[in-house]
Amino acid sequence: MKHSLYIKFLLGYLVFGMLGFITISTLSSRLMYNQLVVEKTEEMYDEANLIASAYSSFYQGKKQDLNSVYPQLQAVAEFLRAEIWVVNRRGVIVVDSNRSMRSGMIIEDFDPTATGNKSYCIGNYYGLFPYDVVSVSAPITGNYNTYGYVLVHLPMSRIQESGDRALNVVYITAAIMLVLSLSILLVFALTVYIPLKKITAGANEYAAGNLDHQIQVNTHDEMGYLADTLNYMSSELNKMEEYQKTFIANVSHDFRSPLTSIKGYLEAIIDGTIPTEMQEKYLNRVISETDRLNKLTQGLLTLNSLDSKGYLSRGNFDINRVVKDTAASFEGTCEKKNINFDLTFSDNIQMVYADMGKIQQVLYNLIDNAIKFSHQDSTIYIQASTRYEKVFVSVKDTGIGIPKDSVKKVFERFYKTDQSRGKDKRGTGLGLSIVKEIIQAHGENIDVISTEGVGSEFIFSLPRAVNLDS
Repeated sequence: MKHSLYIKFLLGYLVFGMLGFITISTLSSRLMYNQLVVEKTEEMYDEANLIASAYSSFYQGKKQDLNSVYPQLQAVAEFLRAEIWVVNRRGVIVVDSNRSMRSGMIIEDFDPTATGNKSYCIGNYYGLFPYDVVSVSAPITGNYNTYGYVLVHLPMSRIQESGDRALNVVYITAAIMLVLSLSILLVFALTVYIPLKKITAGANEYAAGNLDHQIQVNTHDEMGYLADTLNYMSSELNKMEEYQKTFIANVSHDFRSPLTSIKGYLEAIIDGTIPTEMQEKYLNRVISETDRLNKLTQGLLTLNSLDSKGYLSRGNFDINRVVKDTAASFEGTCEKKNINFDLTFSDNIQMVYADMGKIQQVLYNLIDNAIKFSHQDSTIYIQASTRYEKVFVSVKDTGIGIPKDSVKKVFERFYKTDQSRGKDKRGTGLGLSIVKEIIQAHGENIDVISTEGVGSEFIFSLPRAVNLDS
């Protein structure tokens, strides 16, 4: 395979994994950043309120020493790792946690309400910082007056550092999960890719004509089922190929014999080997051989029609009448061998639902076989009896019987026992095959019971007639 399924799956998985990792990282980073800002500003606002409460007492005159509050301010600044200012209403920085670094500085355009409905703002805070900070403010109030504001400024880099430390855990965990999930590729390779390669190789072997190849996939899943199905298909195709070879060989054999006879007789007549007064005799033999070829051709055409679907024309008819009429058609043949028919019916009328023409052919072939292998001065027994929803028809002779090793093969196309070939060389070996095909097309069965030297009995079933009144 130029681009194997495994490579495609691997590339797709890696692309999916990388895109997923990037997406998760980006989303996690943004969510983590926003969450840290909210948490940090809430903490800063709480501390700013505490400091504002302390300075509120000073402005109300309860504390006269401004420096007494400064240690608290500096301790909070160190704890938060932030810079804290106390400014008056005009924006003058009164106290700076960095000890007068910006004390006395005036914040131009100072507006404590600039944050709107937010408790914080992000930026360089009126240009006073060369980097971005997040700033919160808490008013210093007392006696319904606002004396100033406590401003807490935290560099954004500090929040970014905290976020990066937390995200490192997320990134490492995601990377470990990505690596561990590569085991899916191993499972895919073992359960899908390798079996699929074996199945593909097997299909190529079948396409090349090697129907003996077996796909070795011994799993109990869809792949195993597919492999078993293909193995079964190859075995059936192999059987079919062998059957076709046998079929062609048998057809060739059965056509070659009469054609050779016809050719020989005609050549003998033409070159004068056969005298004029004997020509009629041999021309009759030529006609007999052509009849045999015609019979063989008709048999092949019948089998071909039986192989196609929907050929049956079913209806209700009396099987007793069909048996009687078919047996009567052999009257001339039976007289030559002094063979009698013994017909037995369980009811006067036994209606069946089947294709009457095809069932006539079944009876004709079975009776013809029975006569062919019966002895002089013998009897052929034909019975039709009803049992439940079936009608069973039996054709029994007291002839030479069928060898035990041939009983299971008598329904195969072109099969002839040695006795058949010796007794009647003109047989085509298709009669019983046609019988079985017709009965099976009706959804019924045919069986044979035979003992060599005693006789044979063929029994087949037919469905009883459909009740037209129901």
